Amino acid sequence: MLDNKNVSTLNSLIATTLDSIDGYRKAAEEANAGQFREIFLRRANERAEVVTAFQAKVREFGGNPEDDGTVLASAHRAFLGLREKLTGPRDDDAVIAEVERGEDHIKSKFESALEDTDLDPTVRQIIETGYASVRQGHDQISALKHSMGAR
Repeated sequence: MLDNKNVSTLNSLIATTLDSIDGYRKAAEEANAGQFREIFLRRANERAEVVTAFQAKVREFGGNPEDDGTVLASAHRAFLGLREKLTGPRDDDAVIAEVERGEDHIKSKFESALEDTDLDPTVRQIIETGYASVRQGHDQISALKHSMGAR
């Protein structure tokens, strides 16, 4: 039985999380310091696990899971690519600032989804589990950004 509300909520979070994975992988490519690359790739892999779990739940509800990010994120990545060509390579501070912007966005999306009181309890639970990962990533990148600003 197809449950449109739960499927729609999960698919929206899947698309946003796929954007996050892409963002982390791009940040890993752009980071100058190896320690940042490792952090970004680890977070991308962790987010991929969230996507896999969400996609399985969408299938369980009879839906077709999202397998692509959002159009807005594609446009943002294209803009960043153009900006890089015009302004030259970015330093780690700039990369981390962009990652933090992405973390703010995904955290907000998960929080909005969790405000919905009509979600199936199993969907709420899986979103809460994914949100724990998102919150950890957000807090880690925020702390990283602030520690770099203190240099």
